[in-house]
Amino acid sequence: MQVKVAVVQAASVFFDLQKTLDKLESLVIESAQKGCQFVLFPESFIPGYPRKFTFGASVGLRTDAGRELYKTYWQNSLQLPSPELTQIERIARENNVFLVVGVTERDALNGSLYCSLIYVSPTQGYLGKHQKIKPTGVERLIWAEGTGKDSLCVFDTEIGRMGGLICWENYMPLARMAIYKQAPQFYLAPTADARPTWPATLQHIACEARCYVLGCNQFFLRSDYSEAYQEFLDADDLVLCRGGSAIVSPQGEFVAGPLWDEEGILVADLDLDEVLKNKLDFDVIGHYTRPDLFDFKVTTF
Repeated sequence: MQVKVAVVQAASVFFDLQKTLDKLESLVIESAQKGCQFVLFPESFIPGYPRKFTFGASVGLRTDAGRELYKTYWQNSLQLPSPELTQIERIARENNVFLVVGVTERDALNGSLYCSLIYVSPTQGYLGKHQKIKPTGVERLIWAEGTGKDSLCVFDTEIGRMGGLICWENYMPLARMAIYKQAPQFYLAPTADARPTWPATLQHIACEARCYVLGCNQFFLRSDYSEAYQEFLDADDLVLCRGGSAIVSPQGEFVAGPLWDEEGILVADLDLDEVLKNKLDFDVIGHYTRPDLFDFKVTTF
């Protein structure tokens, strides 16, 4: 099976839920016009990754201004279900594409936020989500840890099996194995990491999983922050995130990208037979395992 995929490298309309959804729709339409059947968006594309924000917090101190900023972030995050999710389902349906979108998800009951990846089918609508199980560093101030129940899943769709992890979760070997155990053909790795070492991570995962890896990041400039948020930046902060999105083959070779220092849409025709053929000499959940030596267990709740 041949599947044409798109990886979107673009900035959000920062902290504006509806305008970001409008931008998402225009990018999906552009991708669909190129013949794409699947479109991936970066980590926290909705409503934006709050790079360099402190939310007024330090050890032993929180400020009223920081709490107000958290409220603004919460109000512009995505609730599941919601009219905004219905809009995303409509976009997928009208353009006949599978969408996987990095969002900050808000919980209306407990008030917490989660860094999530939502899966939307053009025919079935919302399929489910992955919640980041371990936010990194100061991310833990704003994002709660996802539960096993909503985090370590692969979705079997008509265009292939897809699942993945967000950003530095991909440095958690046991989390990767939990995804590998479900035999993805597309491993998705949206991120906010724009270091030059990140593409090597994508290559390693592709070689280890023997499947296609789609890495997706935002390209973000100082000017993408409104005047209200310029105070959080240093004088020399012009490019806040260089991107680095890429599509990698089951042999660890770049099919498209890495894309640096510009917005863009990476497009590639991927042959799912390549996933099967590359199991010949290495299969992390098959003939290259030693169940007599190692026991792997995932606890969900």
